[in-house]
Amino acid sequence: MIKRNFILGIVLVFLVGQNTWAQEKLITKANQKYREYSFSPAIDIYKKVLDKGFVSADLLKNLGNSYYFNADYKEAAETYKRLLKDYTSDIGPEYYFRYSQTLKSLGDYEAAKGMMDEFSKITADDVRAGFYKNEKDYLEEIKKNSGRYEIKPFEYNTPYSEFAPSYYKKGLIFSSDRDTGNLAKYRHTWNSKDFLDLYKVNTDSLDNNRVTKLGDDINTRLHESTSVVTNDGKYLYFTRNNFKDGKYITDENGIIRLKILRASLVDGVWTNIEEFPFNSDSYSTAHPTFSADGKTMYFASDMPGTLGQSDIFRVAVYDDGKFGTPENLGSNINTEARETFPYITSENVLYLSSDGHPGLGGLDVFAAKIGLDDYQGAVVNVGEPVNSKMDDFTFVFDEDTRNGYFASNREGGQGADDIYSFVETIPLKLVCDQGISGTVRDKITNDVLVGATVKVIDENNEELLTTITDSQGEYKLSVDCNQGNFVRALMQGYVPSEEYLGKSDGKPNIIDFYLERDQVMAGFGDDLAKLLQLSTIYFDFDKYNIRKDSEIEVQKVIAAMEKYPSLKIKVNSHTDSRGRDAYNLWLSQKRAESTVNYMISRGISEDRLKGEGYGETKLVNHCENGVRCTAAEHEKNRRSEFIILE
Repeated sequence: MIKRNFILGIVLVFLVGQNTWAQEKLITKANQKYREYSFSPAIDIYKKVLDKGFVSADLLKNLGNSYYFNADYKEAAETYKRLLKDYTSDIGPEYYFRYSQTLKSLGDYEAAKGMMDEFSKITADDVRAGFYKNEKDYLEEIKKNSGRYEIKPFEYNTPYSEFAPSYYKKGLIFSSDRDTGNLAKYRHTWNSKDFLDLYKVNTDSLDNNRVTKLGDDINTRLHESTSVVTNDGKYLYFTRNNFKDGKYITDENGIIRLKILRASLVDGVWTNIEEFPFNSDSYSTAHPTFSADGKTMYFASDMPGTLGQSDIFRVAVYDDGKFGTPENLGSNINTEARETFPYITSENVLYLSSDGHPGLGGLDVFAAKIGLDDYQGAVVNVGEPVNSKMDDFTFVFDEDTRNGYFASNREGGQGADDIYSFVETIPLKLVCDQGISGTVRDKITNDVLVGATVKVIDENNEELLTTITDSQGEYKLSVDCNQGNFVRALMQGYVPSEEYLGKSDGKPNIIDFYLERDQVMAGFGDDLAKLLQLSTIYFDFDKYNIRKDSEIEVQKVIAAMEKYPSLKIKVNSHTDSRGRDAYNLWLSQKRAESTVNYMISRGISEDRLKGEGYGETKLVNHCENGVRCTAAEHEKNRRSEFIILE
């Protein structure tokens, strides 16, 4: 009996060991699928292992993430719940964030907020933690932005998947697996293996069979999606799996990356496929779109320098077809999660999908007004009905017609992903800060005006901002470039001046003001040079030609006489005490005549000018004959004055 039990024990140990080995083999296979982002087969294997009673923190993490990235948020929530309950010490903050996202997708915003509170405690420096500190208020903001769109399903959806609409001629190019019959939902991370192809449709046509595939050079047995055609119609940029010579190309972890490709239109056919120069076998580039002027491409990538799982980048496009250096749009746009599917409108509004910014669940569509080099404007959730509890993405919008399209995997759709058309009935209010700076000066003298007031006034004549010029006569402020504004400069004794700024792309603007005096506060016998705060008109020793530094000051007098046509002046010129008195009288007369002749040569009528030389008879200091003085002290006496006659 003992021997029989011993043998049975050996058999049981062998069977348990064999079973454990079999489950580990399955887990290894599932992990490989997971690393390849083949989430559907990975889920099947992980579930089979779970059903056998084998469980671990890593298994639940991978299973939960597989559900999450496959947009099965209900199952993801159940898996993350079990993970957080049974393996609290083995998880990082990202699982609190993803669990919160899945709870929102199920409509449980209170529980989602609790998870984000835990996430915030662990990761205070994560930008997402800052976004969610007041989730209820943000949900109110989403509610305020909601109800601005009228949406309806795209009439060419099928029971399969349609997404990634982009404008082309009178219709659209979009991505679909309608001919391959693949119903898998995975669409929204880097490496879908579904056999997606690009199709085009003329939305103006009455032909019921107007949906056609793009050419064979574009569509392969792999995945093609997210396209854009350049303004000149010559090039098509699109996304495809990393593929060469009929084979998938993987990175060192076995992951098949995405690449941006370019096709040329030759005799009506898209061909001559070229790679985007920043493609790589080690990271993905995807979802290209262009600015309205075609000089900047925006795209999504997880290249080095990415803040999260995927970020939005931009790159300059030069006239010769070459590219600049890719730039990350920064932490105001990008988070530690997913930012993807960018689209730029003609008015420089960036639309993107994100699950890092606060939303309703899954990927939401957001918008931000951007400037030439500024991506600091508020990132705004566009609200319902465009956004839902599920994934909403690939948003495109024509600001002239206020019409657009987007895709979603929301409940009630015809396929795994569906395209929806929409009309924007109420414009979205976006924050766009445009920096304005400049200097306020006297129009005649060009002197800076310290303490001048500069105001911003809206089109309803309501004062929005005010500032004063500093010791350099300079000011700085910002205006909302979503609306028209008046920038007005005021100073006591001067006529106010203002400039109108219409809606803009937010590029910084310089506005210098040159204020006119409201009147010449002067009378007969006053020195205009003093009233205008001019520097003294000096002459070199024993010379009567106007010096270059004095020429600028004489120009200011000329400007005043042009401003006030009735103004007449007398130029009084003087010398220092050195030299014979008679000679100095002659020299001063020549200086007066030289000044008058200069002003006449610049357009001032002769009958408005007189000139007289006083020699050394009206010195301004003690430097009389026989008194030792410095050169600088003598120079003060070699001068001209501008005495008002009328």
